[in-house]
This record gives sequence, structure tokens and C-alpha cells, in this order.
Amino acid sequence: MKIITDESCTGYEKAGHPETPARVRGTLKKLRAQTDLALKWTTPGEATETEVLRAHVPAMVARLQVAEDFDADTPALPGIEAHAWRSVGGALTAMRCALAGEATFSLLRPPGHHATRQRSMGFCYFNSIAIAALAAHQEQGKRVAVFDFDVHHGNGTEDILLGKPGLATFSVHQHPAYPETGTRNVGTNCFNFPVAPHTPRVHYREVLASALDAVKKFRPQVLAVSAGFDAYHGDPLAQGTLQTEDYHWLGGLIRGLGIPTFSILEGGYSAQLPELVFAYLQGISGQ
Repeated sequence: MKIITDESCTGYEKAGHPETPARVRGTLKKLRAQTDLALKWTTPGEATETEVLRAHVPAMVARLQVAEDFDADTPALPGIEAHAWRSVGGALTAMRCALAGEATFSLLRPPGHHATRQRSMGFCYFNSIAIAALAAHQEQGKRVAVFDFDVHHGNGTEDILLGKPGLATFSVHQHPAYPETGTRNVGTNCFNFPVAPHTPRVHYREVLASALDAVKKFRPQVLAVSAGFDAYHGDPLAQGTLQTEDYHWLGGLIRGLGIPTFSILEGGYSAQLPELVFAYLQGISGQ
């Protein structure tokens, strides 16, 4: 298992905002201290403007240079442009490692799956997973599925990949919840699996398994995973019901697909995040 990270990503924060540096710091501490998984470490490569502009309009890219908040959840903090570019570089590096046969997890912030083609929103500035999926498809000719198990709908990924042949999105998320989208399938390649708040854990797992069955039927050559851990029962931003062992189980299901896979960190705001990520990585690794 390869971990892509750069501690520079902990260099920004806004008081009271749930997307904190501690999310990565705590997870790094856990992964470095554990001895069960053999981990390889690397840093993110650089993303190019060409790669980013496949997913976003030029005005959105330029907007990151303006010191004005995007919305109440998405502040224009000092240096945020460099942080956003780094997250994209991590996703691209993870994708290329997956195509080389390595299971890979990009442990960086900010997250990305809410960023649409034209707008940064919901803690997200660039849509890293969509950019990496487009690169795999257009540069490598791969058929790509994006599986998003963050508790919030991957509206930005859907917006960017909608209607694009050879690409598909599969999002399991709570509804109602931010951003209040994802109630139904869209087009012919964006598939949504909404679950109600406080859905019993057993049923939540059934929905996740059903979504992965749909991924398998799409026959992707590479699987891009938006790994959000905020469906955990103790997360403060939603009303999910999953337990730590469910993320181990989910990682095992993904591994069982036998598809080159890379994952990137999206949400997850509980103090338990390091344990949740570790459980997921154990499952992906077959341990």
C-alpha cells in the first residue's frame, strides 16, 4: 500500500471550521505508528493546467488567486491555491500508481468532490478525483468508475463527468444532507444511492454493496474512490450509522473487485478519523 502525502497540506486553517489540519496530522501519526501494514510513502507530483482545465473552466482556476471567500464553507485562506493544486497532484500520482499495479491512498487536504466545473464549494476548491479520472481516460484510454462513499453527495464529480463516455460515477450518500443533490440517477452515467439519516447500519451496508455491484457491471479498468469517512456514527456533520469495522469491510469489498484502485481522502470530521482510515486501508490491503 502506497500513501501519498505532504505535511505542507496542514498549513492552513480557519477557526471553527471542521476541515482542520488535525485530520491529516492525526491520521499520519496513526499510520506511522502502526506495524500491521507495510506502507510505502511518496509525495504528490505536480498537476498541469491542461489536466485541471479538463474539469474546470479557466475563470474558476483564476478565481483561486482572488482573496475573497467562495462561500461560507469555502474560505479563501492564504495559500489555498497552492494547497488545492497539491491535492490534485496527489490524486494524479495516486492514479498513475494504481495503473502501475499499486493500491494507493492520497492523504491530503483540501478535499475536492463538491467542486463543480465552474464553482469551488463545500470545503472543496478543485475536484481532484474528477481531474484524475479524466486524465486516466484521456491520457491512458481507460474506462474509469468513480465510487464515492462520502456521506455527502459528490455533486461536483457528477457535474464534471456527466455524459462523458467511458466514465461513470457511483455515489452513496445521505439525503437529505448537504448539498441537497443526488436524489436520483442523472443522464446515463451518474448513479446515485441516497440513504436517509439514521439508516440502520445493516441497510447502509446493503446500499454500499449494491453500488459496488453496479460499479462491477460498468466494467471499469480503473476505480477512483472518493473516500469520505463522515458516514461514521460519531461524525458531527451528518447522521450516518457506520462503525469502524464497516470501513474495513468496505475496503475488502473494493479489493474483491480486482480492479486497479486508488483512493483519495474526502470528508470525515470525527476524532476517530485515523482509525477509520486505517481500517479501510487494512481492508484494501486484504488484512
